[in-house]
Amino acid sequence: MNPFAMGAPELAVVSLSTWFRHIFHKFEYSVSLKWKNIKAGKITDGEAGDMAGKNIFQGLLTYLNWNEGEEMEHTVGRLGGGPLYKHPTTCSIIWSFRHAVLAPATFEDLMATIDNSYKIKVQHWFLEEKDYDDKGGTQAVFNALDLMLKETLDHLKMVRESITMTGTCLGEYSLETDFTVHEAVIRSLCVEGKVGTALQLWNRNVRRHAISDVVTHNYLVNGLCRMGKLEKADWFTREMLEFGPSPNCVTYNTLIDGYCRVDRIDKALYLLSSMNINGIRPNRVTCTILLSALCKKGLLDVAKKLIEEIQHEDDKALDLITSTILIDGCCRQGDMVQALELWDQLSRKGTEKDVVAYNVLINGFCLSRNIKIAYKYFCEMQKRGFLPDVFTYNTLISGLWKEGKFDEACDIYSAMSGMGVAPDQLSYKMIIQGLCLHGDAIKANDFLLCMLEDSLMPEPLIWNVVIDGYGRCGDLNNAFLIRDRMVASFVRPNVFTYNALIHAQVKGGNIVIAQSLKQEMLSNGLLPDVVTYNLLIGAVSSFGHIRFALQLHDEMLRRGYEPDVITYTELIRAQCLKGNMKEAELLFDKVQRSGLIMDHVPFQILIKSYCNMKEPLRAFYLFQEMVEKGHVSRPSTYFSLIFELRNRRLTEEAIEVLNHMHMLGLVK
Repeated sequence: MNPFAMGAPELAVVSLSTWFRHIFHKFEYSVSLKWKNIKAGKITDGEAGDMAGKNIFQGLLTYLNWNEGEEMEHTVGRLGGGPLYKHPTTCSIIWSFRHAVLAPATFEDLMATIDNSYKIKVQHWFLEEKDYDDKGGTQAVFNALDLMLKETLDHLKMVRESITMTGTCLGEYSLETDFTVHEAVIRSLCVEGKVGTALQLWNRNVRRHAISDVVTHNYLVNGLCRMGKLEKADWFTREMLEFGPSPNCVTYNTLIDGYCRVDRIDKALYLLSSMNINGIRPNRVTCTILLSALCKKGLLDVAKKLIEEIQHEDDKALDLITSTILIDGCCRQGDMVQALELWDQLSRKGTEKDVVAYNVLINGFCLSRNIKIAYKYFCEMQKRGFLPDVFTYNTLISGLWKEGKFDEACDIYSAMSGMGVAPDQLSYKMIIQGLCLHGDAIKANDFLLCMLEDSLMPEPLIWNVVIDGYGRCGDLNNAFLIRDRMVASFVRPNVFTYNALIHAQVKGGNIVIAQSLKQEMLSNGLLPDVVTYNLLIGAVSSFGHIRFALQLHDEMLRRGYEPDVITYTELIRAQCLKGNMKEAELLFDKVQRSGLIMDHVPFQILIKSYCNMKEPLRAFYLFQEMVEKGHVSRPSTYFSLIFELRNRRLTEEAIEVLNHMHMLGLVK
């Protein structure tokens, strides 16, 4: 492989020493030839120096992938003490030296205009050794050349790697501005998320005994925190403390915020104490970061204590932002009394409240199911000239939705539109979900159409909710129409879409169509989940198709799905319908051994089945086991058991069941 034809990737692989040997052999041949020509008087020693220098620089430029006469764009190199670059406004190569700036257009012009102080003096190497051919004096020449080339090429390689790593051209710079440019590049790389490359460049500066300033270090700390490498960021900060530059408040704020984002509150508080030890005073940003994290974690007492400590040092520390965070923490804890106390404290201090503060308080009252007071502050904020935003309206819609006041939620939506506040995805999602749960799929569909008219593409969940709403109402035609509209809107149906359709078909008794939907899922590249199989197993079990139910169960296992308690409950139901009580009991025992959390339904199925088979005593034993496990069944289960126990003259057992019903409040 010819090194002179290689690009940067190939040269990175080939050993530099191998490349030097190739250059030296070529140069040795050139020097020998020139020496013979000098002896013969064919050329002068100056011409020999120029030609030898040309060979050297041709090799250097080839090493950088620069060819004669080729324009060099977006490349920076350092050669002979000055940078080689292409100015953005010209097409000529510029060689910038310490004492002179020359502008040759080609390589020949470059060699012709090099200052004499940079030419290779061949007479100094050759003419002093009159018997060059006999004593092998070329070794001294090559030693000098080796040193010169190695130092120059190392510097060229370093600059070229810097450009390759950053992916940008650094442009014209001199020795004095190298470090400044590297600082700017490190910061830019951190902003772009290329922290690894930035650290390489930082390490290179450190090896050159050039220490970055605290701002550049803060960029690196922030980049590491954003990548989640908090331990490395922490180490980096400790290195700053030991070797400089000293970290400032921004450094610690960045690190504290990083630990708070991953719920490492203990470490964040430790860093706060470290700030004080190292003589760095926390500011309001520090306070805000920690308060927000503590309140979200529910550590309200610690947050209040922190506020007291900070207020002791800075009486103005409790501003609107910190107060709003504390009010939000109280609201999340359900402590509305404390929240209102903080609110009144702001009023006494004359602190002007904003929309965010009102939103926090309104949200608190909605969370505590006190819509009337929430409305009160909603009206107050408008009287004070604050216009509610989409968050305010969504908060009220959410509060009304949780209380089942769907009509009022729709009224808030209308008021929202009337005030010029555009509803977002969340607004529509809450209203549509509430209407579907309320059984009003038609009105939910109207809101879905409003979304489309407002150029808001509903997410798959919203489509699925409306499909399920129609399915639960038994309106299969509209359920499939919504699915078709979903596809036409380039929203791909997912597993939940098909499960809603299968549930609708199962509810309508259309087992064959439900099964065909499962096949359609597979043909569309969607795998059925546990819910799909449970729906189908339950459907076929209800019709007594026990063999088909077991086939679906086996298929489920082959696909790697773990049956849940619903799967086993449906299989128990199928076995009971067929009168296979032994198999049903085996499945029942299997569920109990599996560690799955079981509810009252399997007990209820077995108790009723044994009652129907006129075996009330076995049903009674299951009743006792159910009571022991703390499950409560439907009244019909207890009445069936009492009836059969009395028929078999098992009076004491019947009275025990009746007393249990009295205790549960099922009978008076």
